[in-house]
Amino acid sequence: MKLIAAVIKPFKLDEVREALSEVGVQGITVTEVKGFGRQKGHTELYRGAEYVVDFLPKVKIEVAIEEPNLDAAVEAISKAAHTGKIGDGKIFVTDLEQAIRIRTGETGKDAL
Repeated sequence: MKLIAAVIKPFKLDEVREALSEVGVQGITVTEVKGFGRQKGHTELYRGAEYVVDFLPKVKIEVAIEEPNLDAAVEAISKAAHTGKIGDGKIFVTDLEQAIRIRTGETGKDAL
């Protein structure tokens, strides 16, 4: 099993969710987060005063998935979240040792 964690622009969430649904992903976890990458934030004007926004709003999506479906899910996220502009985000894939469904006690791929 693998855990996909993707940090994307907030307005791309619906497109990514739909793309994952089309490739058979049944559940995702979404968290509103803030962060920055190479762009290191930006400056904005508010009531005539300029200030630096260090952390930009992002959305973090987490998906637990079986390995045969991994490439399709990563590609779906990548295509749906792509704008071609700086700050599109990142996708991280890590090994997932165990998953347990609390309600039934199922483990492994049955818990997904």
